[in-house]
Amino acid sequence: MRIAVAIPCYKVTQHVLGVIGAIGPEVHAIYAVDDACPAGSGRFVEEHNRDPRVRVLYNPENRGVGGAIVTAYKAAMADGMDIVVKVDGDGQMDPALLPLFVRPLLRGQADYTKGNRFYRPESVQGMPPVRLFGNAVLSFLTKLSCGYWNVMDPTNGYTAVRTCVLAELPLDKLERRYFFETDMLFRLNTVRAVVRDVPMDAVYADEESNLKVSRVLPEFLRKHLSRLGRRYVYNYLVRDFNVGTLYSLFAVVLLLVGAAFGGWHWFVSSSTNHPATSGTVMLAALPVLIGIQCLIAFLHYDVSNVPTEPVSLTLADLPLRP
Repeated sequence: MRIAVAIPCYKVTQHVLGVIGAIGPEVHAIYAVDDACPAGSGRFVEEHNRDPRVRVLYNPENRGVGGAIVTAYKAAMADGMDIVVKVDGDGQMDPALLPLFVRPLLRGQADYTKGNRFYRPESVQGMPPVRLFGNAVLSFLTKLSCGYWNVMDPTNGYTAVRTCVLAELPLDKLERRYFFETDMLFRLNTVRAVVRDVPMDAVYADEESNLKVSRVLPEFLRKHLSRLGRRYVYNYLVRDFNVGTLYSLFAVVLLLVGAAFGGWHWFVSSSTNHPATSGTVMLAALPVLIGIQCLIAFLHYDVSNVPTEPVSLTLADLPLRP
């Protein structure tokens, strides 16, 4: 197995050499991607780096972290690499953990691994409650939209992936900026790839984040809803029509019928000052209650439908598509 490391370089001249120096000998190639960095991270690496494994790639314009990683993914596939590990260049991801991310891929237990900073209670000590709550909300939204109910910390960028799985993804359609990690999970679910979390501790350097929650929150909600709708149509209507499909359709129909019937009789009662009979109330409540039960059954089916068989076991022997 030939292992490569992808490092997006954008204003990381203070840390990137230390990150490169900490990468172990098990790695065959290191791709440092200068994403049109105004600080000249690519030139800085070329001038000061002494590791022969390093190759600097340049994006002609700033494409965000997603665009930088896609550039490295394509280079790794062209060079015949088997696994690509993504490590940020700001020193917040310990390269010593790399074997933990690669091991499930080498053993055929997963197609994609990602870090989870919330796995151990010790890892979150000292973390602000607002951050913990925000991550819990993001994780739940990601579970709904991407279908991976077994993962947490969806925005964690420490990842490893098999290149044979990358060859099945529309890399040029991946989100380029802060939604990249979530969109990657959505795309992986469409090919039924197995994703596993790798416990890790949070490390914070002196780099300042450019992410503004108030600005990206509406965009994140819109994109999560979009992925949820697309995943449902693809997995439950186009690719398969199963008991989960029936549960969901019955839930929608019963909830709409119950809400419409109850709403109409509530309007009539309020207009005429004649209270609805107990039988009318039950006729309105019964389809709503059954609809909620069908919705819960659908969610239970969706949770149990998380991919468990790595697709790389069947894709590894196939030639990589350009």
